[in-house]
Amino acid sequence: MKQPFKSDLEKIRKRARAKMMDGAVTGAYRADVKKVIGVLNEVLATEIVCTLRYKNHHFMAKGINAQPVAAEFLLHANEEQMHADWVAQRITQLGGVPNFNPVGLATRSHAEYTEGDTLEEMITEDLVAERIAIETYGDIIRWLGNDDVTTRRIIEDILKMEEEHADDLANLLEQIGGQSRKK
Repeated sequence: MKQPFKSDLEKIRKRARAKMMDGAVTGAYRADVKKVIGVLNEVLATEIVCTLRYKNHHFMAKGINAQPVAAEFLLHANEEQMHADWVAQRITQLGGVPNFNPVGLATRSHAEYTEGDTLEEMITEDLVAERIAIETYGDIIRWLGNDDVTTRRIIEDILKMEEEHADDLANLLEQIGGQSRKK
């Protein structure tokens, strides 16, 4: 039988007062905060690169199918920017500094910035980037485990949306690819 829930409230209260300037990082935080901030800055770079790529694709989309595809690119760009904002906020909660410096952005990012000349190439590049994010974010979630539940949940929420993006893009690629093969 499971024991009743119990916390040493006096000890927790004492620790909260003694280290109140540590903000979100309490005595229960078990991860290496510096390493987590480093990984989150890689995620931040990935989300910024993806935002920029989707924005480029939104504005550069041409052809008979361009309008709905461009709208999808813009939706994804806005969601990637939201992810970047979530990650930057978490970095500051952990006492770190979000790295928005464009110098080295591409090397910090898990995904590459590739433009593509046709709708099919653009969708393909975005799908590849989403698949990279899905795999690396899954690795981050497993790495965090229960050592930083809040960060893990943020990455889980982002991962869920990245999987939706990949599904959207795979469907678009099938539609666009099928139409170009019919010609």
